[in-house]
Amino acid sequence: MAGDEQGNDLLAGLDVFLAEHEAELIEFRRDLHRHPELAFKEHRTTRRVALRLAAAGLRPVILPKGTGMLVDIGSEQVPYTDRPVVALRADMDALPMTDDKDVPYRSTVPDACHACGHDVHTTVLLGAGLFLAEQAAAGQLPGRVRLVFQPAEEAGGGALDVLAAGGMASVGRIFALHCDPRLDAGQLGVRSGAITAACDRIQVRVSGPGGHTARPHLTADLVYALGKILTEVPAALSRRVDPRSSLSLVWGRVSAGTVANAIPDEGMAEGTVRCLDDEAWHSAPDLLKGLIDAVASSYGINVEVNYQRYVPPTVNDQASSAMISSAALDVLADVRRGRARHRRRGPGDGGHGDHRAVGRRRDRGPAAARRDRRVTTAAIP
Repeated sequence: MAGDEQGNDLLAGLDVFLAEHEAELIEFRRDLHRHPELAFKEHRTTRRVALRLAAAGLRPVILPKGTGMLVDIGSEQVPYTDRPVVALRADMDALPMTDDKDVPYRSTVPDACHACGHDVHTTVLLGAGLFLAEQAAAGQLPGRVRLVFQPAEEAGGGALDVLAAGGMASVGRIFALHCDPRLDAGQLGVRSGAITAACDRIQVRVSGPGGHTARPHLTADLVYALGKILTEVPAALSRRVDPRSSLSLVWGRVSAGTVANAIPDEGMAEGTVRCLDDEAWHSAPDLLKGLIDAVASSYGINVEVNYQRYVPPTVNDQASSAMISSAALDVLADVRRGRARHRRRGPGDGGHGDHRAVGRRRDRGPAAARRDRRVTTAAIP
């Protein structure tokens, strides 16, 4: 079958599928919205998705911790075994928030709410899986697709569990999407390059001789020294890295002392480190430790730095982005398509996938009810 004819048949089949399953998918999404589950607790969500995919003839594999799953679709026979698997990824967990909406499908779970749209992402991937299963059964899927239902995106550890379970084995390209309230319904935003920032956490503990505020010269004047770390390190950081990397340190918590007239002998500060460049992300721990040690030594205080990796930056592959744009023009020919104008400083753990395969992450409007570098990855915010 010629490529154009095959594409036309695919679009026609998609129209038929959506007409038949639209109501089911809307209700499925609303059911997930009514029953949100936090990170690593997505047992009901996992069970519901797995049962529906199994009913379509697929064989979901639940991740070892009991939430999230991998589902392969398509032929494993020659001539397709030499083709890299294409993966599609969605996150499943909710946020620890109260749902204040007045709608029939508002959350029924106290202090849990799908405020980030993961119920939508899960349902979109479910629908894609059901359609691809039909195509595979009809012999119309030339290769394999892996559905990655990832738990615990909000907690930051779910992507690592997917990798540990072999979720990226044989994957050459991975795609994901994320709802974006900045885009109107029906719009699709696409961006090449960095789309979400890395986010790490840093804790600094300082100590030194304390004493009375009337005699600071007999102490390490720890509060003053800690203040210098808080202000001078972020300033120095901006002069030590390429500004295009957007590497930044922002403090969120500071603690030292209990009374006004006593200089304490210990203090602490915690913050986050964010950047959009992979090279800068890898260099950040040593660079920050060096800067903090330099400031601390100037004031004669002891310092301990605890740098915790969280998620890497998500960097979209140019070729994968072009694929998404081309597909959008084919499927959404009558809908406006635009470039995602904003890079997000908030983290998303799609970057873990970027280190294993080339991928693309795209933004969708709210009605659309986001180490080994030998392969290619794409992600959607």
